[in-house]
Amino acid sequence: MPEPARSRSNRPILAINAVATGYGKRQILNDVSLAVEPGEIVALIGHNGAGKSTLLKTVFGLLPVWRGQLILDGKLLQSPNPRELLRAGVAYAPQGNRVFTDLTVHENLVVGGVARPDGGRLEASIKRALDWFPGLGTRLRQRAGTLSGGEKQMLALANALISSPRLLLLDEPSLGLAPPVVSSVMGHIQQISRDSGVAVLIVEQKVHEVLKIAHHVFVLRNGQVSFGGRPQALDDAKLRETYF
Repeated sequence: MPEPARSRSNRPILAINAVATGYGKRQILNDVSLAVEPGEIVALIGHNGAGKSTLLKTVFGLLPVWRGQLILDGKLLQSPNPRELLRAGVAYAPQGNRVFTDLTVHENLVVGGVARPDGGRLEASIKRALDWFPGLGTRLRQRAGTLSGGEKQMLALANALISSPRLLLLDEPSLGLAPPVVSSVMGHIQQISRDSGVAVLIVEQKVHEVLKIAHHVFVLRNGQVSFGGRPQALDDAKLRETYF
């Protein structure tokens, strides 16, 4: 895939400044700082347990900020919660292809539109999502639990996009997928960002695949940023150095 062009905005849509948090008394993140500009894809990679998913949960208000700042489109977030963030244009797709298995594909998409900030234009948003994922259009009456792993991931992405977000948080969208399906999912993410202008912060273990679509990459190691820059700067030697 060709290298995507970087946004020229002067203000990031998301700025994470020296954030620390964890679970109970156990600290996971220690002074993590990074930024995501409008319309760009930022990859967050690192070993298991490095704090990648923890950071996404913190941005989406599922974990408290112990120390530091989260700034969305220039505004400091004060103890945000998921409902407020959805209304502010932030969508979150957790790992595991999470869909409502007993509902049809169309019913899943309708549920995904419940939190639309404008309360309307649901069918137009569903149509747009189906334009990005045409394979779902032939399965609207099918129960989501009967879809393949790749189709469930497409539906999970479509659900996150129904609210027309400005910032999309993706946690390991390739989890459990076969290599050809991973490439397809990454291609869809790149196309959606390019077509809609949505910024993407993506946690991914399939490092080489996600680096193909990312504008910037940050490596987390033991709860701290060990590298931040262009994907082209991460050759195999540098990747091993920053990863381990």
